[in-house]
Amino acid sequence: MALNRLASIKGFKPLVAGHSFVLGQYVWHRRPDCFRNRSLASKASEPPQKLENPPRDLQKEANASSPSSRESSANSRPSGNTPTSSTPAVSSPSSSTNQSMPPGWEDNPDYNISAFSQLPHQHFGFNQFIVINEEFKEALRQILWHFRAPIRYAFAYGSGVFSQDDGQEPAAWSPHPHPPEAVKTWQKGGGKMIDFIFGVSFTQHWHSLNLTQHRDHYSFLGSLGSAFVSRIQDRWGAGVYFNPYITVNGTLIKYGVVNLDTISRDLSEWDTLYLAGRLQKPVKILRDDPGVRLANQVNLISAVRAALLMLGPSFTERELYTAIAGISYLGDPRMELPAENPRKVANIVSAQSTNFRQLYTPLIDNLPNVTFTDPRCSNPDWLNDPNPDTRMEQDMDPIKRGNIVRRLPKALRKKLYFQYQKKFAIPGSAFDQVMNESKDEDDQRFKRRQGGDFEQRIAEQSDLPKMMGDVIRNTIRWPSASQSLKSFFTAGPVRSWRYMSEKVAKSRQRRADSPEKE
Repeated sequence: MALNRLASIKGFKPLVAGHSFVLGQYVWHRRPDCFRNRSLASKASEPPQKLENPPRDLQKEANASSPSSRESSANSRPSGNTPTSSTPAVSSPSSSTNQSMPPGWEDNPDYNISAFSQLPHQHFGFNQFIVINEEFKEALRQILWHFRAPIRYAFAYGSGVFSQDDGQEPAAWSPHPHPPEAVKTWQKGGGKMIDFIFGVSFTQHWHSLNLTQHRDHYSFLGSLGSAFVSRIQDRWGAGVYFNPYITVNGTLIKYGVVNLDTISRDLSEWDTLYLAGRLQKPVKILRDDPGVRLANQVNLISAVRAALLMLGPSFTERELYTAIAGISYLGDPRMELPAENPRKVANIVSAQSTNFRQLYTPLIDNLPNVTFTDPRCSNPDWLNDPNPDTRMEQDMDPIKRGNIVRRLPKALRKKLYFQYQKKFAIPGSAFDQVMNESKDEDDQRFKRRQGGDFEQRIAEQSDLPKMMGDVIRNTIRWPSASQSLKSFFTAGPVRSWRYMSEKVAKSRQRRADSPEKE
């Protein structure tokens, strides 16, 4: 009788149903172990999904790097033993999973993604992971663990990490006070300072933590506080704050701090080409971020397109990689001074040809207008051939090259258009219409980037290689010069003078040893 009365009350049945659901969930999660094992066994009996796996070495590199970016904010130390590898592994074009990238993956990329599962491809960007000696890589990671401030993205670069074929004997002395054995072995006794770039989420917060831990890393600017340091970093030069001649774990390093948004913007738009240029050459990624990995893949394929516009219908791999590696040195004021080796680009390509091939071959195979024509490419072993003299060809059809022009990074493309507006004497109103049509997006959608009449007309010009070079120089010259000027204050007068003196001394020694090359 009482039960019937309760059942007639409004809301009684939903209340009973809710309590039953909660009770059922509690019983399920508190079920005995025998039922737990049975449920796991039933899942294990399901047939595994077949995945197209990337090369094993590259898969280990990405798996080791990706989680560390998520753990860096908690300052946890990854662990794991992997076999030693002293020779970079190169993925085969036929086996690389970059071949199955979805169409239009770069038309509307989201650089604010927060998980690697949001990338266009399960193994997207594995070509960026250059395999180096395992002990040396571990020594580099040990340096990162020394910083308590959270590092979201990090890579090591330069001659201290990748050798350059400069024809010089290793120095008899090492700048490192007490380096690990792995560093001495990799650098063959006479070492070089190791360069790092640290990508961080919040610039002022990072410098505040780092100033507390490492006040000695900073010049007199550190006395003005983290807010002033972050303003100097973000508003001057290319948005990077360098601390050179720092000893960590007995190893001499130079590290630059940059905001993740600054990295992604330069990689995707080429507004300064300061960071994009460094990542167009082989680097060792130590901590990864999904948004930066996506932006860097756009940067790499943009570098191929820019190089193609500066090359003729037939060329070699060496010429292509030299054009790509030389992008970041066009307009760099250091190349006009006696402090830099004029053969630097050629030396980088000669020593790192297989790494360049790993970076760019998967992307070249996805472009419709360029192919490898050398018969040696049919042999899988050619990927590990250190001599990049295989022949290549590109289609000079104005429609296809017009599409290349249209797909150049936004900041560079805009400057190129202005150059040809002056050459073609296009009136302002007509040129405004061209610029509106060339926007990547409008108020409603993201446009597919196809070259129109204006882009095809540019593609037909014989002076396009020169125009591309001028535009790249104008893009790089001021950010690079102002960044060098900024380093005088961020590093301090003593460290800046030491850095410049060593550069000039090396240049003089190089000229004395090989005057015929200079």
